[in-house]
Amino acid sequence: MVRAARPVGPRVTTDPDHGGRWTSLTAHGRDWLWHRQEPARAGARPGAPFADAGGLEECVPTVRGLPDHGDAWSRAWRQDPDGTHTVACPDFHLARRIRTTAAGTVADYRLTARPGYRFVWAAHALLDLSEQARVELPDGTPLRLYPDEGPCWVRGHWPAPAGIPLDRLGPADGTAVGAVAETHEASVHDGPDTLTLRVEAEGVPVSVALWRNLGGFPRGAPYRSVGVEPMLGRVFDREGAAPGDTARVPDTGELRWRLTATATRRTDPGL
Repeated sequence: MVRAARPVGPRVTTDPDHGGRWTSLTAHGRDWLWHRQEPARAGARPGAPFADAGGLEECVPTVRGLPDHGDAWSRAWRQDPDGTHTVACPDFHLARRIRTTAAGTVADYRLTARPGYRFVWAAHALLDLSEQARVELPDGTPLRLYPDEGPCWVRGHWPAPAGIPLDRLGPADGTAVGAVAETHEASVHDGPDTLTLRVEAEGVPVSVALWRNLGGFPRGAPYRSVGVEPMLGRVFDREGAAPGDTARVPDTGELRWRLTATATRRTDPGL
């Protein structure tokens, strides 16, 4: 009989010198994070165009707006003795502490800024997935569907807004599309393995973004990449966002949230 193993917390490796980037997320001998050769990533500086090397990037205070993919991914982070990583940006400070337990891997975040500061955060996780992988969200989940370029979006519902099967991730068909689904959790199933990502925050909108690039981006030199990205906010760009579509720092000047990752692998106890 095939059954699911107990959830485990994936082991995380990060690179504080380069934006606090997560360089591995490993469970059951599998690294879930996708990577590509991108020479510009190592030398990226604040204000530089985004250099897509894969992994999981911390995108804050925006994703598609300016600075490109936010202001934290291109800065060196400080590593404190207690394991907390911090980064100082012009408008905010961000702290992150990652813990792995038998039940899951937990990343706790704390952003400090002036009260009322509006921002978007995304755990921009690009995953190493087969063409048979699928994403699971509750059917009917409201979402915003984005083209591969520009800020415009249209409303839809999971799993197939505008006839696009967002839950299916291959083979390459020359398309690229993004979406932001109004939910706090998503699971990715690939063969015997499942990765579940969940975001929790009090008093701010949360969502899960999907970047489904099946060889449609960038123009001229496309490649395949799939992002499943827990978020604070419901839009990719805070500029022009409607009230309630971004996170907002409360009067205390501090906002906290949590990202949790769990992994399972189906096993056959007879083997």
